[in-house]
Amino acid sequence: MEPPRRLRPGGAETAPLAHDFGDREERSYRVTLRDTFRPAGTARLARFVRGRQSAAMRIALFEPEIAGNVGAILRLGACLGAAVDLIEPMGFEWDDRRVRRTAMDYIDHVTIARHAGFDAFKAALGSRRLVLFTTKTRQSAFDFSFMADDVLLFGKESAGVPAAVADACDARVRIPIRPQVRSMNVATSAALALGEALRQTATLPS
Repeated sequence: MEPPRRLRPGGAETAPLAHDFGDREERSYRVTLRDTFRPAGTARLARFVRGRQSAAMRIALFEPEIAGNVGAILRLGACLGAAVDLIEPMGFEWDDRRVRRTAMDYIDHVTIARHAGFDAFKAALGSRRLVLFTTKTRQSAFDFSFMADDVLLFGKESAGVPAAVADACDARVRIPIRPQVRSMNVATSAALALGEALRQTATLPS
């Protein structure tokens, strides 16, 4: 399986780049919004922006289906300093205009990593803890102790995650909601989850 490629300014691809979420500082490449969404065939793309984020909290989306939700979460990550991992396949093309429309120029300020599947994503995590947000648990996210380098995982909009993915996670938590409704929008859930996790770990932007 081909590892992600990185982009030089202007959109030219370089040699494959293996993910490293350890203490190494991620390399910085300034890429325009147009270059970011330029189709690259079947190559996996990895974008890196300024700042040392390798030890920071991350948001992971399992097979997201709605481009607008991904764009909103990319903007969230840019604002609060969390990288975003996209676990493929996705339900839309990466250069979908709806991603750009929602993320706007905030996409220049967030680290994005695309993974060919869950196994590739899990292999890249190293020792990081994977925390799944799901309705199928009684553990409240507001009574859970987060760690500063946790990866917060959210399932696809229509079906969440399969049992095998849930079993591979280190913890499962839920955002309490009224019993009359099924679930929140994934971007809303991510905002509540990330805000609480950063608050607990005293890593909110100052």
